[in-house]
Amino acid sequence: DQNQKRCKLIDSNRQHFNVQPTRLRQRYVTKDGKCRVNLGNIEEKGRFLSDIFTTIVDLKYRWFLFIFMMCYIITWVFFASVYYLDALLRHDVYHVGDRNWQPCFQNVENFLSALLFSVETQRTIGYGTRMVTSSCPEGVYLIMAQSIVGSMIDAMMVGCMFVKISRPKKRAQTLLFSENAVIANRDENLCFMFRIGDLRDSHMVDAKIRAKLIKSRQTTEGEFLPLEQSEINLGYETGEDRLFLVEPQVISHTIDEASPFWELGADQLKQEQFEIIIILEGIVEATGMTCQAKTSYIETEILWAHRFEPCMMLAKGEFRVDYSRFHKTFEIQMMRSSAKGNQELREMEQEEDPSTLSLYWESTELHPVMADEKEKEGEGFTEPNARSFDNIVEEQ
Repeated sequence: DQNQKRCKLIDSNRQHFNVQPTRLRQRYVTKDGKCRVNLGNIEEKGRFLSDIFTTIVDLKYRWFLFIFMMCYIITWVFFASVYYLDALLRHDVYHVGDRNWQPCFQNVENFLSALLFSVETQRTIGYGTRMVTSSCPEGVYLIMAQSIVGSMIDAMMVGCMFVKISRPKKRAQTLLFSENAVIANRDENLCFMFRIGDLRDSHMVDAKIRAKLIKSRQTTEGEFLPLEQSEINLGYETGEDRLFLVEPQVISHTIDEASPFWELGADQLKQEQFEIIIILEGIVEATGMTCQAKTSYIETEILWAHRFEPCMMLAKGEFRVDYSRFHKTFEIQMMRSSAKGNQELREMEQEEDPSTLSLYWESTELHPVMADEKEKEGEGFTEPNARSFDNIVEEQ
């Protein structure tokens, strides 16, 4: 009973102060570009081993370094065990210091000395105190096998390390997206806009921008489609999606009949629940590798009737970018209706103009001067039936 009274009191306070409960949103893509999708219950995990190189590169650094070290340690221990076992079978460990005995591996007296010999062989260190003799052919074959295995491990691990370090994933950290997106009029069209910028002097080559709308919906047959993806046109047909990203640019999406925001107004924007994913792709000029940067905007991060502050200025014969204004916007005066509503309003205004012209021409046909001329012709036209243009305007 006390909990019910508390709930009623909270609801009454919300209604009194018009407080809306906050909605917890799970983002599909975070602001820094990380996808919040967890893949589970994968039965055919052997597919990852078929592409072991990509699997190792995609691992986190702690697991990558662990595998890197274990590859060397396991091979060192394995061949050290083989060397020590061979020394035991040949009774070399029992004739330590005997100058008349020809051992297979010199100065391999125990497992630790065999381990040192394994490390020296694979890493080609060669201190000179331990070596294989010609009286042991199997020792020569073992050294050849360890050298080949060591070269393969070096090629794979060093290659994975180089690819992981030089991946353009960190290059995306210097690609900047505006914290908020805006909706405002541009060239008499309602547009969805956001700003992107590059913090480095080495520019992206062949940069392209894309946008996806993530929204759940229900079909006419009753099927529920969670997280349906639809394309947002950023100028693919006209080539405006290809950027020369030297200075910060405002990317615009014209809200037309093909846009998913065609019937979306300022009031409907607050009630919707969707996510817009922005994907920027390009080639890193320094390395020639493809880089991808992502971010997302939810409905609460879209500002209606706002524009971005200019951040370009001319200083001492060159253009200067002020990144302190990159995320700043300012409010403008604009209608809160949707693009569809604005078009219907313009069509109504256009329909009113031809009606005024038609009334004007009707009035000129029924002008008193014309009536006098018709009376002279004897057509039986009477004066009271004629209306002047001034009367028509007043009636309108």
